[in-house]
Formats: sequence, structure tokens, C-alpha cells
Amino acid sequence: MSLIIVTGSSGLVGSETVKYYCQLGADVIGIDNDQRAAFFGDSASTAHMAHALSQQFPNFTHVDCDIRDYAQIESILKRHNTAISGIIHTAAQPSHDWAASAPALDFEINAVATLRLLELARTYCPTTPFVFTSTNKVYGDHVNDQQYDERATRWEISEQHSWFSHGVPESASIDATKHSVFGVSKASADLMVQEYGRYFDLPTACFRCGCITGSDHSGVKLHGFLSYLVNCAQNDRPYTVIGHKGKQVRDNIHGSDLVAAFAAFIEAPRIGEVYNMGGGREINVSMLEAIAQCEARTGRQMRINVDDEMRSGDHIWWISDLRKFKTHYPDWRMKFNLDLVFDDLFETGERSD
Repeated sequence: MSLIIVTGSSGLVGSETVKYYCQLGADVIGIDNDQRAAFFGDSASTAHMAHALSQQFPNFTHVDCDIRDYAQIESILKRHNTAISGIIHTAAQPSHDWAASAPALDFEINAVATLRLLELARTYCPTTPFVFTSTNKVYGDHVNDQQYDERATRWEISEQHSWFSHGVPESASIDATKHSVFGVSKASADLMVQEYGRYFDLPTACFRCGCITGSDHSGVKLHGFLSYLVNCAQNDRPYTVIGHKGKQVRDNIHGSDLVAAFAAFIEAPRIGEVYNMGGGREINVSMLEAIAQCEARTGRQMRINVDDEMRSGDHIWWISDLRKFKTHYPDWRMKFNLDLVFDDLFETGERSD
């Protein structure tokens, strides 16, 4: 029987990973200490998810552990080393805005803890596939240097920039750009994951994700825009659009589709790979378009505030170029389109914080 280690196991991606592998019959050890509540307040807590997963799956073991606790994580990997068939590292400080308020702590959680986890993997299970949930923020605002056309509800890449016509490729530069503090901590971890693959010959992959979503997302103002937007729409709360006239574009991938991509890599791992991963050209939406989707479902106009000053280092437009991953793993398909993503978010019912 295989064993999967999942860090950040109570979060959106982590919990989807736990469900995926537990339903396949694998044993899963989840490492999580509900740090999200410390970052963003009680409304962002994922403690309920840890409890629900423990109740639902007898083959799931929850470990209340800070990702920075080297000794405790070492004890887990050392004890189970020969049984581990995959490590999926989703634990992180995930907010662009929060990182700027505590850069050292953000770096410790995102970069240093990842390095330590890689070293433990190299020591105790060096042939085990290692998946890292990275971010499109590693590219910084270099993406904004392209030419965009302003349309009625969105910005769109100009036809003259055919290099980005399928979305942003992995060959886009991460240098000479403003990343945000969060982007730098994740880029540092991303590079180290690649290096442990290429230098030490470990089977590692960085999945540089755009927006990840799903009904189990505890979205808050500082992180998880689509989930938080739907929450505001359902509960008739005001929502603030920050910059770009509300026409900024994001691709969105459902957490279960992302985990299926992780699983494809674990089944056929490669060395030191990088994949841009998101909804791509199939599933993307601007802020104005997402608001319209919400209003159509609630039957009422949202209360929208507009802040003209954009976040430092923020993207005008992000769509992931998925061609590299699809070439390596041609059997992978996304099950969720944009309508199904919104349906899934709204099916959770009226919610309040």
C-alpha cells in the first residue's frame, strides 16, 4: 500500500490531494497546523477540514505540525521512508499582501521550510517524486511589459505578441522584475526544488499556478479572490476591486483538476521540471466578468468599490500556457469549465464569515 505525504493538508489544494489519494486506497499523512487562521483570522481557519478528512477517511492521518518544525517532519519521513510514494508540498504563506507585512516570516515559511523538506526527502526517500505548489508570481510584473488591448470587460494580449497567445510559457523570464515579497519567497523555493532535481537527481516538479479554486476554499480578502467574491455575493457584502479598472484577467483551475496533474507527474516523474498550471485558455475570467457571473446567479447587483491603485507587482493579465504539461502528460484533462467552477462555489449555499 502506498503512502502519500501532504503538507498543508487542510487547505484547498492539500485537502483535494488527501481526498484524491484516500479514495484510491492509499494511506495519507497530512501535515497542517491551521496557520491560515493566524494569517487571516478565524474566518480563514481550515481546522474544520482536518476534522472532516479524519472522520471521512480511516486511511488518513492528520499531524498537527508547523511546516517549520524540522525535527517532527524528520521523524515522519525517517519512520516511513521506504513506504512513501509521493510528497506533495502545498503548505505556504499564500498572500501577496500579507507577505509585505512580515517579509522575514514569509520567507521562513515559504523558502526555508521548503529547503529543509527537500533535504529530508534527499536523505530519507531520494527516489520519491516531490511536487511543489509554486506560483505565477515568480514571473513578477515582467508579464505586464507585454502589449495588451483594452476590451469592454477585460484586458487581452495584443495579437502582435504571439509568444503569449497560448498564455505565459515557462520560458518567460523571472529576472529584472518586481515580484512582490511573496513572489520572491516562492521563487526561492521554486529554484531550490528545481536544483534538488537537477543537481541531486531527484524527481521534482514545480507547478507554477495561477488562481486555484473550489468549494473547499476558505477565501478571504487577502487571498482566494474567486471564493471570497462568491462569499460576498452570496451574503450581500461589499467587494473592492483593486486596480486595472476591474479588467485584470486570471485563469482559474479547480483544485481537483490540479491534483490530477500532480498525480500524473507522480505516476511518471521527471527530473527538475517546471510547469505553468492553471485554467489556461479554457478557463479564465476578468474581475468584471466574475462579478457578472455572481450577479447572474444571485439575481442582485453586487456592491462594488473601486480602488484605482493597483497592488505592487500585480499582474494585469495571467493565463497559463499549458502546452508543455499536456505534451508530457497527454492523458490529463480538466473536468471543470468556468461555469462548473462557479456552480461548485455557489453550491455550498449561503455562507457567512
